[in-house]
Amino acid sequence: MSRSESIISKERTSLREDAAADSKEGPLTPFSREDDKRLLRKLDWHLLPFVSLLYLLSFLDRSNIGNAKVAGMAHDLNLVGLKYNLAAALFFIPYCLAEVPSNIALKLLRPSIWIPSITVAWGLVMTLMCLVNSYAGLLVARLFLGLAEGGLFPGVTYYLSLWYPRANQPSRVAIFFSAATVAGAFGGILAFGIEKMEGIAGLHGWQWIFCLEGILTVVAAVLAYFYMHDYPETARFLTPAERDRVIHMLKEGQDFATHFEWRFVWDALRDYKTYVQIGIYMGLLIPVYAISLFTPTIVNNLGYTAAHAQLLTVPPFVAGCIVTIVVGFLSDRYKLRGPFIICGAFVSLIGYIVLYTQTAPGKAYVGAILAAVGVFPTIAVDLAWAGGNAGGDVKRGVVIAMVIGIGNLGGICSSFIYYNPPRFHVGHGTIMGWLSLSILLSTFAMFDYYRLNKRKEELCKREGIDESRKDEFRHLDDKSPLFRYVL
Repeated sequence: MSRSESIISKERTSLREDAAADSKEGPLTPFSREDDKRLLRKLDWHLLPFVSLLYLLSFLDRSNIGNAKVAGMAHDLNLVGLKYNLAAALFFIPYCLAEVPSNIALKLLRPSIWIPSITVAWGLVMTLMCLVNSYAGLLVARLFLGLAEGGLFPGVTYYLSLWYPRANQPSRVAIFFSAATVAGAFGGILAFGIEKMEGIAGLHGWQWIFCLEGILTVVAAVLAYFYMHDYPETARFLTPAERDRVIHMLKEGQDFATHFEWRFVWDALRDYKTYVQIGIYMGLLIPVYAISLFTPTIVNNLGYTAAHAQLLTVPPFVAGCIVTIVVGFLSDRYKLRGPFIICGAFVSLIGYIVLYTQTAPGKAYVGAILAAVGVFPTIAVDLAWAGGNAGGDVKRGVVIAMVIGIGNLGGICSSFIYYNPPRFHVGHGTIMGWLSLSILLSTFAMFDYYRLNKRKEELCKREGIDESRKDEFRHLDDKSPLFRYVL
């Protein structure tokens, strides 16, 4: 570790230790179950709206290329053959490479500095994409957009895990991720209106889509510097008693290492469970990106006009948004992850079977809605599953970044499978295979977590290990005999 990294890490550790020490100076203020619920709602109101807005803009900016294609970009830039697919795919290479380093940087720096800074970066790239007038320029812009956006999703997912107890994370990640589905709906409506600016200031309508949405991102990023909070220990919107209670709630759920050491990074890299979660996530994310990038094209090829295709992309995303939030709260309530992923993937699989087999526009459109409604809710639940089953701040941050980073390579697959209109059999069939893989891996993960929990329970019973000895195993993170995996 470099000298600067060591200093920053020590400062963060000292901050947390000071806050923890402060909370131990006297007994904790009594909090009832209703008080805890009110406190969590207070966290929700101060944290979720802004990070959800940033992710909405992130997803809008990466996927508006699909709306721009239908709005005339394909014609103006001569995107014949697989040119559009390549432009869509290039985004994911730097996007994936940036995610693990970004989460490490987020651990070493303040979230209120790092997250707004990367948002400014991609907002500027998106705004300048309005100047693109060639295919080569589009490729370069997509590369830089992917590099700048790479840290947001894993960063915010990790950031939320520093504020909410493990049992309460899925519903919050679901609310955060639901911004992606809102972005899909919002993008269609925006594109429908913005493309009518054709010719203003010498720009095409699709160029105005990039410009205006990029400016909106920059404005939100500047505001984020002032409105984002860093950690519970330093939150100004909490009273001292509430701050102590949040810290206590976090410790109740996971009493593990919070300081930075490289061994925690290597532990995440060597853990086979990380790669199982990567496989599950990739199988779910490929359909999500396919829906985002190609829904306008798919609907257009069902026989609807380009303008109507923009508007008809809205219902699948709205339905997906509602179900995402509902499933997130149900996952919290029942403290289960795998069954919700399996059921959601199965519903989406049915939707793609309908798309694969039906030729009537109405029936095929119902299939598109089922595909979105089923798969969108699984992303938030899976990320909470992967992060919640990795103990310790650093390991959790690296696991989340790896799952999202490597899993996002599936976006390259999504970009190249829809090339044979109007039925898109290759695309629909490929996604059906990936969804099936996620179902199988989720089933295996549930069985494996159950097996590991039973082994730990037997060890604790045999050795007489209980919560009074938790500090002895603090350095073991999720390998602690007291840690229990969520199924």
